[in-house]
Amino acid sequence: MTSTGIRLHAPAPGWSIPADVVVVGSGVAGLTAALRCEAAGLTTVVVTKARLDDGSTRWAQGGIAAALGDGDTPGQHLDDTLVAGAGLCDENAVRLLVSEGPDAVRRLIDTGARFDTDDAGAIQLTREGGHHRRRIAHAGGDATGAEISRALVDAVRARGLRTIENALVLDLLTDAEGRTAGVTLHVMGEGQHDGVGAVHAPAVVLATGGMGQVFSATTNPSVSTGDGVALALRAGAEVSDLEFVQFHPTVLFLGPDAEGQQPLVSEAVRGEGAHLVDADGTRFMLGQHELAELAPRDIVAKGITRRMQEMGAEHMFLDARHFGAHMWEHRFPTILAACRAHGIDPVTEPIPVAPAAHYASGGVRTDDRGRTTVPGLYACGEVACTGVHGANRLASNSLLEGLVYAERLAADIAAERAEHAANGPYTRVPAPVRHPDTPGTPAHPLLAPEDRLAVQRIMTEGAGVLRSAASLERAAQRLAELHDRASDTLDGEGKTAEPGVDTWEATNLLDVARVLVAAAALREETRGCHWREDHADRDDAHWRRHLVVTLRADRSLAVRTTESADFPPTR
Repeated sequence: MTSTGIRLHAPAPGWSIPADVVVVGSGVAGLTAALRCEAAGLTTVVVTKARLDDGSTRWAQGGIAAALGDGDTPGQHLDDTLVAGAGLCDENAVRLLVSEGPDAVRRLIDTGARFDTDDAGAIQLTREGGHHRRRIAHAGGDATGAEISRALVDAVRARGLRTIENALVLDLLTDAEGRTAGVTLHVMGEGQHDGVGAVHAPAVVLATGGMGQVFSATTNPSVSTGDGVALALRAGAEVSDLEFVQFHPTVLFLGPDAEGQQPLVSEAVRGEGAHLVDADGTRFMLGQHELAELAPRDIVAKGITRRMQEMGAEHMFLDARHFGAHMWEHRFPTILAACRAHGIDPVTEPIPVAPAAHYASGGVRTDDRGRTTVPGLYACGEVACTGVHGANRLASNSLLEGLVYAERLAADIAAERAEHAANGPYTRVPAPVRHPDTPGTPAHPLLAPEDRLAVQRIMTEGAGVLRSAASLERAAQRLAELHDRASDTLDGEGKTAEPGVDTWEATNLLDVARVLVAAAALREETRGCHWREDHADRDDAHWRRHLVVTLRADRSLAVRTTESADFPPTR
C-alpha cells in the first residue's frame, strides 16, 4: 500500500483525544463493532455524522436475512446469495456470512433487539426477492432497522461508550511507517468539541454507510455522501465494485423532478403478495423470471425500466389493495403512513413506483476480518466490499453482513492488541505524521456547494439504471470538468472553495462518482445491477472478475482487475 499524501483542505486539528479504536459510523455495523471492541477491553470512541440513531440502518424496512426457520439451512441461503450475486460473489465470504449469521442474530436479540414473533413466541419470517425460503426476520412490521438501531444505541449508552455526534470524518492519520494513527474530523455545532479535531488511535473502523446521494433520487439519507470510500481512496486503500449500485425497484414515485431521499416501499410488500402492474393493470414480471415480482432486485428494476420505456411512462404501479386495511395497518404501518403523507392510499389504489439508487454493493476492499489494504484501517457494512454481494446484493443481506463482519473485525482488533501486549510494552497511540498545513503539500481541490447538485444530475443521467459507452463518456467528461475547474483555482495554499461541511461532502461525492463511472465504462457487459444497453450479455470469459481502483498522488485513478471472482488477500 502506498499513501497518496492527499488530504482535504481543512484547518489543523485544534483538539485531540486518544483511544484504542475509533469507529466511524453508528449503524448496525459501527455500533456492533464498537460494542464488541469495548467488551474486549479496548478504549473505543464512536464518531457519527449526525445523531447516534440517524444512520442508514434505521431506514431499513424489510428485515435481516438468516437461516432461522424450520427446514432452512445456511447452504440454501448461500445458494440464493450466489445466484443474486451473478457470479461475482467471493464464495468464502458468503459462506462465513450465512454460517455465522444465525448466531449473530441471536446475539443481537440478546443485546435487546425485539423481532416480531407469532403466538408461540417464534420469530416471524417473511420472503423477499431472490429468497426461496422465508428467512427474513422483521420488527415493528416494517420498522426493522429502527428497532435494531434502538437496541444498539441503548446498549452503547448503557455501556457508557464515548461518542462524538454531528462529526464529519475528514482524513486518515498515519504514522511514519504508514500505519493507521487515527482520523481528523470536524464537529458541527456546540458540544464538548467543536471545529476540526482528531482522534488518535492505532485502529480505525470505517462504518460510514453508503453513497446514495451521488444520484439525484435515492432511498439513502442526506448524510450518505460516500465519505468513508473517499477517505479510504485518499489514504491509498483499494476500493472495488463501485459500478454495482443497486437501484431499489419500488421507490415511491414523487414526480419526475423529485430529488434527494425518496420513500422506500419495502420488498417485503412484494414478499407478502403485492403485484407489479403497468397502467393497464398487466402483471409484466410474469414470464420474465421464475419468481416474477420476487426475482432478484436487478432483474425487477430492469423489468420496471423496460416496461416504462415500452409505454413511455415515468413509473409503474405496485398493487396491494387485496391486503386490506388491517394488514396494511399492522404489517406495513411505516409505508402506509409515508404513502398517505404523499396523497396515496395503498388500501384503495395502486402505489406509483420507480427504481432509485439504494445500495452500494462495492466499497473499500476488505478481507474476511474486515482489514483493508492500509494497516490498521478496517471497514464493515455498506462502505466495505467484502465480496459477499458480488454484482447484486440479495435482499436483507446488508444488515446481516454489517453484523457478522463487525463482529469478525472486532475480534481481529482485540487479537492484535493482545498479541502486541504479549510481546512486550505496547504503545497504544502511534504518533501521527504532522498535519499538512504548509504550502506544497498535496491538496485536494474542494468543490463549491452548488456542485453537489451538478454531480448528482450527471450521475443520474449517465450512470443510472441504464448505461452505455456514450452516456458514461459524457458523465466522465462532465465530472472531469468539475474536477479540473476546482483544480484550476488552487491558490498558493492549496485552497479552492472555502472548507466546510458542504464543500467537503461535494468533494467526496465527486471522488466516488469518478471511480464509479470509470469502472462502469470499463466493464463492457451486463451483470447484476450493472446494465449496459450496448453490451446486453453477461461475459464470464472476460469479466467474471473484480475491478480494483486506487487513487494516485496526482489524483488520477489506477484500475486493475483481479484474476477471478475471489478477492486476493489484503495483506
